[in-house]
Amino acid sequence: MKRSRFSEEKIIGILKKHQAGLGAKALCRKHGVSEPTVVARRRV
Repeated sequence: MKRSRFSEEKIIGILKKHQAGLGAKALCRKHGVSEPTVVARRRV
């Protein structure tokens, strides 16, 4: 199985910032992830 670039803690932190009201595009640029990745992780 492929190892993730981001730890679970980082992913949780990004999702919490998204829930707090930061836009997905801004988060993606800051952390270097794609917008579909943020949306997919949010659904899990």
